[in-house]
Amino acid sequence: MTTKEKSTSETKRLHFLDNLRTVIIFLVILYHAGGVYEATGFWASFWIVDDPAINNISGLIGLVTDIFVMSTLFFISGYLAPPSLKKRQVWGFIKRKLSRLIVPWAIAVLTLIPLYKVIYLYSRSLPQEHWTSYFHFSNGNISSQNWLWFLPVLFVFNLLYLLFSKANIRMPNLSLKSAVFSAFLIGFVYSLGMDIFNLRGWTLTPFLDFQHEMVLTYFMFFLLGIFSYRLKILDTKPENPRLYYTVSTLSAIPILVYIIFLLSPLFSPGNFIVSQTIDRVVIWFSFQLSLFSMVYVMIETFWRYFDKTGALWRELNQNSYYVYIIHVIVLGVIATLLLNTAMPSLLKYMTLAVSTFIVSNILVSLYYRAATRLKPTYKPKLRGSQNFRSRYEQGNF
Repeated sequence: MTTKEKSTSETKRLHFLDNLRTVIIFLVILYHAGGVYEATGFWASFWIVDDPAINNISGLIGLVTDIFVMSTLFFISGYLAPPSLKKRQVWGFIKRKLSRLIVPWAIAVLTLIPLYKVIYLYSRSLPQEHWTSYFHFSNGNISSQNWLWFLPVLFVFNLLYLLFSKANIRMPNLSLKSAVFSAFLIGFVYSLGMDIFNLRGWTLTPFLDFQHEMVLTYFMFFLLGIFSYRLKILDTKPENPRLYYTVSTLSAIPILVYIIFLLSPLFSPGNFIVSQTIDRVVIWFSFQLSLFSMVYVMIETFWRYFDKTGALWRELNQNSYYVYIIHVIVLGVIATLLLNTAMPSLLKYMTLAVSTFIVSNILVSLYYRAATRLKPTYKPKLRGSQNFRSRYEQGNF
């Protein structure tokens, strides 16, 4: 393959992965917007705004998007880890991950987490508290970093990959099918075990938050991304669409089974569809099957139909990393403004999701433009590059 052909190949891959990441970020926003209006009351005690205008649709959309959005981001991140390490070597790799993941995380937990509490109290007409209580590590009480958990967890995954690479711990010589099956089985057994032994929940520390029953599954998808890069899975588009159409058509079945078994206790407390053990097995098996199906469908859909670019796509793609970081605060402000409006709940929900995405992108674009004007020689790392690997190494996920 010539240099020109390689460049063309990488540019094509850049388009669909860039576009996929941007859409996944919108789905994250859609999920978080649903927390404002969901009907079960589960989010009410901790989410940034709790609107009494509730609906069932937002909760159902949240259940579906929560299955696959973060795993997709971890897969993309894993796919980009090998070329990043190859380019920078050990210390350069660590410095890059620190600057692109931990520095923004540190700034965010010291600024956005306090703003989160300000909005949380204001939207509930509660008095503001002493300023020292606004940090997640305040008064010796560790509270959630909320949506920012993703950044330090991704940093740790990258460090683990670095450790494995330098210790010459090689991945097994598996086919893609064997790797996917192994990841599926590990994730299923692990999550089911966490549920059976009542170990579900979150570990919260000043630096690292992670969900017990999901953290290994996320790591499996990170490893699948690395494995896919090494096998050059995304170098050539699949020609036979049979598997894609089959999975796309049938993926609704495990999703429906998962939702039915998961929500059954809400409608019939203390009862089980079959038995406690069987219900748990069905929940986690259908969850993993839904997860792998949806990640596959998302990747191949964008690979087949959205491997393109344009001015709007470029603008949205270059913004997506920082949109993720700031979106919850933007969402909180807009949701507070919508609290006393007479709009139907479902319309509020869609308005909140779309406006949060738009406003967050506008703010990030304005930041880039202001930075460029203030420092004429400054070139934002996420702007304008058409090189697949360098663009994604800057974004880190």
